[in-house]
Amino acid sequence: MPLAVYILGLSVFALGTSEFMLSGLLPPIADDMDVSIPQAGLLISAFAIGMVVGAPLLAVATLRLPRKTTLVALISVFGLGQVAGALATSYEVLFVSRVVSALACAGFWAVGAAVAIAMVPKTARARAMAVMIGGLSIANVLGVPAGAFLGEHLGWRSAFWAVGAASAVALVGVVTLIPRIPLPEQRAQLKGELAIYRDRQVWLSVALTALAAGGVFCAFSYLAPLLTDVADLADGWVPTVLALFGLGALIGTTIGGRVADAHLFGVLLSGIAASTVFLAALALFASSPAVVIALSLLLGVSAFYTAPALNARMFNVAGAAPTLAGATTTAAFNLGNTGGPWLGGTVIDAGLGYAATAWAGAAMTLAAMVFVAVSLRLHSRSRIVMGTMAAEPAPVESSQRV
Repeated sequence: MPLAVYILGLSVFALGTSEFMLSGLLPPIADDMDVSIPQAGLLISAFAIGMVVGAPLLAVATLRLPRKTTLVALISVFGLGQVAGALATSYEVLFVSRVVSALACAGFWAVGAAVAIAMVPKTARARAMAVMIGGLSIANVLGVPAGAFLGEHLGWRSAFWAVGAASAVALVGVVTLIPRIPLPEQRAQLKGELAIYRDRQVWLSVALTALAAGGVFCAFSYLAPLLTDVADLADGWVPTVLALFGLGALIGTTIGGRVADAHLFGVLLSGIAASTVFLAALALFASSPAVVIALSLLLGVSAFYTAPALNARMFNVAGAAPTLAGATTTAAFNLGNTGGPWLGGTVIDAGLGYAATAWAGAAMTLAAMVFVAVSLRLHSRSRIVMGTMAAEPAPVESSQRV
């Protein structure tokens, strides 16, 4: 695995910390900005919306630009977005800073994923993506709990300052350690890249990715108030439980990255099924502190166990357009990260309580399993057709006929 792939993974640590740290900061942000918890939860959706829009938009805008220069510019804008969030004097300013940060984050993910995939053979794609996603997992193990800890002891703004500092470190790593990636001799054509969207397997991958991610984050986004208000745990437990989720994510990514290249659909089906079971159990036993803590770890494992396979599947079906494939995967994950918190907030506003967000999440992951089954059936059918075509004898030219 090239060193540059690991540098990208380290950069993703800063991006992932910012993306998910609000799960442990919603109560203090809501109090400081004088908004409700569901309104504060929309800041998570704001980041996700920026990712959805920014991934394909910036992938197209930077299609013919040098890869390293693009990565440097995007991580710089992302860091400035963290500073703006730390200095925000109103909910609206904080909301805008989240969107701007998300746009830069999305572009970095899309370009970084394309660079990582281009540097390894097809049989190692899931492993390469596992390294990048590993940065996200470590963000959940260390960054998100650290953000919650800082928020509790030094105020929520300190978490934004910390991510801004981590972004500066990532910038130094990208500038000094990522090699110059030459552009292809034949420049990518936008029309050719957009052709991937005529493939129904691409849209199936988008749907199952969005639903699988959205189901988990429908519940995870409101884990802090669930822990304190339903499970009746002290505020000090929130960073610990978030760290357990992150530890599970790291375990899941490691296992999924090693298995997915050989058993892609098996990983998808088993991982999403496990998430569905864990979410249903979380809804049923939300008032039991020990069970909620254990399920937080298991949910991290199951959610991130499928992540390398979801990324690799998109690159397999959209291999003719690697940059847009990475952007589309990023957008799909964040469609889920937008829809999940929104659905969770809707459930809470309806008076159903924080535990009901897990039921809503389980419904989303159950729908994701349906799309996996459809995608597998189409994949199997196409392999049978290709096998039949390969078995047919080549036509004999008229000059060779007896």
